[in-house]
Amino acid sequence: MSGATLGGRFTFPGSSLTVRRIGYGAMQLAGPGVWGPPRDPDGAVAVLREAVAAGVNHIDTADFYGPHVTNQIIRQALHPYPAGLVIVTKLGARRPPDQSWQTAISPQDLTAGVHDNLRNLGLDVLDIVNYRAMGSVHGPEEGSIAEQVTVLADLRRKGLIRRIGLSNVTAAQVAEAQAITDVVCVQNNYNLAHRHDDALIDDLARQGIAYVPFFPLGGFTPLQSSTLSAVAGRLGATPMQVALAWLLQRSPNILLIPGTSSVAHLRENLAAGQVTLSPETLAELDGIAATVAVAQ
Repeated sequence: MSGATLGGRFTFPGSSLTVRRIGYGAMQLAGPGVWGPPRDPDGAVAVLREAVAAGVNHIDTADFYGPHVTNQIIRQALHPYPAGLVIVTKLGARRPPDQSWQTAISPQDLTAGVHDNLRNLGLDVLDIVNYRAMGSVHGPEEGSIAEQVTVLADLRRKGLIRRIGLSNVTAAQVAEAQAITDVVCVQNNYNLAHRHDDALIDDLARQGIAYVPFFPLGGFTPLQSSTLSAVAGRLGATPMQVALAWLLQRSPNILLIPGTSSVAHLRENLAAGQVTLSPETLAELDGIAATVAVAQ
């Protein structure tokens, strides 16, 4: 697929890192519960190779997926990496043997995490590292992230990281991080039904900073899902394709990282770049968020 059919291109600010707007999120390549090896290791490799062959050049990962498994599969499938491939990873969590998700935010944890990513991906420097604030089960929560961002800025000065991003953060935390270092992307939970970050997205767009939403269909009520399905039926598309197309049209700084372990599902996700939504359809879809506001 061309850059146009993958939503166009975006260049991370202050860098030469240019990606197509539809990328790939690698979390689902690990086993159930994002733990251990996949049920179909050859299938996982095939999905990655298909994505890159289709023009995807933005892959989102983390060494705590598996743990280590997802990065090792990426290396197996794609190393030596093609020119122009941008791999974005994240720090801030660890997976102990009980398979829980725990914070890993001390300077020692973050430094070790960078080296784990470098080793398992087979890289000498990481393109972009997101600091993932754990927050609460409901999403971001306020609190200083200065210590963690300072550690990443130091690792960047040492040549181990090219650029720094943030994940699961508030607008105040973005501003706090920007006082310490340049921030090139923010990755938060955002979709048609959950639009708490509307103002943040617009502010980041003015600064040329990428916004990378995760859970594009997360948390929909049955009513909201039925509206989305109705629109998808009229367009001859899947609900996921419509949800992804809406995100692409929401703002030019939005980058997508839908994940899957299926080649067929991957192709469906990439085809979202070819779905055009009319102003009338966009207004109908915007009404999904309005039902949330009324309910609250």
